[in-house]
Amino acid sequence: MIFVDACFGKETEYTPVWMMRQAGRYLPEYMEVRRKVGNFLDMTRNPEVVAEVTIQPIDILDVDAAILFSDILNLPMEMGLPLRFEKGVGPIFDKTIDTEEDIEALDSSADEKLEYVYKGVKLIRERLSEEKALIGFAGSPWTIATYMVEGRGSKQYAKIKKMVYSNPMMLHRLLAFNTKVTIEYLSKQIEAGANAVMVFDSWGGALEKEKFFEFSWNYMKEIAKNIKEKYPHIPVILFSKGVGLYMDEMDGEFDVIGIDWATPIDYALRIFKDNYTLQGNMEPTRLYSKSATKEAVEKIAGVMKGHRHIFNLGHGILPDVPVENAKYFVNLCKKITRK
Repeated sequence: MIFVDACFGKETEYTPVWMMRQAGRYLPEYMEVRRKVGNFLDMTRNPEVVAEVTIQPIDILDVDAAILFSDILNLPMEMGLPLRFEKGVGPIFDKTIDTEEDIEALDSSADEKLEYVYKGVKLIRERLSEEKALIGFAGSPWTIATYMVEGRGSKQYAKIKKMVYSNPMMLHRLLAFNTKVTIEYLSKQIEAGANAVMVFDSWGGALEKEKFFEFSWNYMKEIAKNIKEKYPHIPVILFSKGVGLYMDEMDGEFDVIGIDWATPIDYALRIFKDNYTLQGNMEPTRLYSKSATKEAVEKIAGVMKGHRHIFNLGHGILPDVPVENAKYFVNLCKKITRK
């Protein structure tokens, strides 16, 4: 698998490419499935739908890796926090973590309730070409905790950041709980057939540097270390958004680090050299313009020539990007980097 080889820094015939949120609303085929099912959460809990939607970008765009169609919030939902999606608002937990007792009440065997995810992984792996990799994933303990405490997406993160400074021991207890369950969750995805796993830290940038390492990165490192000990042949990808200026102190037993679009790729390369494969990092809105896409792909390919790299966006693809432009991006990455 060219994707797995690139994760481990092996030479490949071209730089592999995939896109965050590649299974989603910009694809008419996805929207047709969603129209039939009617509910995003129901889609993630239906293994047949999960398999169909996960494979769509492989068939349509010819990306080198499929990423499991799911949501990072299925895990805390199965911990005992009822989840709903509200139009125009996004995911909402009506029950939140406010006290030590709330943490005590969480289900530590939540990973065992996600059988629908593992069945989806098995179906995907059965139907996916042997040349294409399947990426499993989870949210970082910190990002999951922000939703569990705030109850929804936030701009200020007031509740959880209050906890950072006024009750850090309680927050560490929640993060340790999330970490343990996440390791089990990712392990079960691997056992079901995932060829790589990725940890998404969407809200890492909400923390100042010192607190980022204490409350986010160190727990991600623990996940990576555990997975690599159990499954050394499985690449581990870590992605924290909005932390480019913290990179000089990042380390750990992972294989790939995702670079967001706000961090210059040459800056990341100077810091990490070829100790890890860099993944990213085209600005997603460049996909609205083929000329802007070409400019970015040529620049990134030039910087990363001869270095460990996987092409991707610096965050998720947007829902109104023309499919033709997404295809153009994928084909261009392969064409420009082909040996």
